[in-house]
Amino acid sequence: MTNDTPMKLDSLWHGAHIATMEDGLYSVIENAAIGVVGGRIVWIGEAQELPNYDTQNEHDLGGGWITPGLIDCHTHLVFGGNRAGEFEQRLNGVSYQEIAKQGGGIASSVKATRDASEVELIASASRRLKSLIADGVTTVEIKSGYGLSLDSELKMLSVATELGKQFPVTVKRTCLAAHAMPPEYDDKDAYIDYLCDTVLPKVAELGVADAVDAFCEGIAFSTEQVARYFKTAELLGLPVKIHAEQLSSLGGTSMASSFKALSADHIEFIEESDVKAMADSGTVAVLLPGAFFTLKETQRPPIALLRQYGVPMAIATDANPGTSPALSLRLMMNMACTLFALTPEESLAGATIYAAKALGIADTHGSLEIGKVADFVCWDVESPGELSYWLGGNLVKNRIYEGKSS
Repeated sequence: MTNDTPMKLDSLWHGAHIATMEDGLYSVIENAAIGVVGGRIVWIGEAQELPNYDTQNEHDLGGGWITPGLIDCHTHLVFGGNRAGEFEQRLNGVSYQEIAKQGGGIASSVKATRDASEVELIASASRRLKSLIADGVTTVEIKSGYGLSLDSELKMLSVATELGKQFPVTVKRTCLAAHAMPPEYDDKDAYIDYLCDTVLPKVAELGVADAVDAFCEGIAFSTEQVARYFKTAELLGLPVKIHAEQLSSLGGTSMASSFKALSADHIEFIEESDVKAMADSGTVAVLLPGAFFTLKETQRPPIALLRQYGVPMAIATDANPGTSPALSLRLMMNMACTLFALTPEESLAGATIYAAKALGIADTHGSLEIGKVADFVCWDVESPGELSYWLGGNLVKNRIYEGKSS
């Protein structure tokens, strides 16, 4: 292309400032423009620096701020029923143990999910997904884990796949079969054997999951059991993630880091050795303030240690029926600031570039750079820090998914 040949664009977007989130910082471009071809960014910079271009789709956004599309990197959006009744019971003084004896807790979600058809699960998850999309989310991770059998886990992963086809959002699917014990098992080792021998090989064969996850905790599975599960995932070519150190310190985070886990999530009880292991392995810390808030926890993640060792901190809703019925990633960004003392800049990085890193897609998503997917949102705000400031409200002026307004 000579200097006189116009740059051919599918679309051009201008009329707003940009926080690119490159390197986890605002990295501001004022009075900016973004050129898109084939759903990818081919030009970004100050509008006055634009070269000669040609496009049939030019969009003046009319002010505000552009950021990368938000990425919710830890959700359990697919499940049958809900547990609002249990929430009310707890507030009326009924204990978790009593609720569990009545067939409540995760057992009730497993039963409801197993009983629901794919059509029913798609319908209920769609309502939750629409809320996230309206809040500026363009990529979402969806876990299985309320099936706990081969057929039911595959059903959940199939629903997650279908949601990605029906909505303008990128869905990353995670097999969380090691979430809890199914009712038909009373031996944890036997269940882990079943997952390693039957479930994970089938999941890998069908190509229905992008990663594997496990809950490593006293009420779930031991470090040794999860390590066996992860070894199988590794042999099958599936990256791993872990729910760890939420309620106690078991060393799950360090163990997962030895597998170069994409992320370790919750991590309220991690110790300095765990943080160092995460830094060495490139594992992202995923903070889940919604669960912390709902469960009225008091042990906060060691934010200062994570900063000291340079561990990237992502933020997610943990949307689930029991401990974090959260449908706003922006609200989680506020909670990360108010409950965990992140800065608004760290919070936005946690919902964009570091969330992308937690899903293994930071090369293509999470920041606005040439060559990356053109997922971005124009917000009706005067500064990017407002995204962590407002509690609710519709701040989205325009949501662009793969280069098209959605």
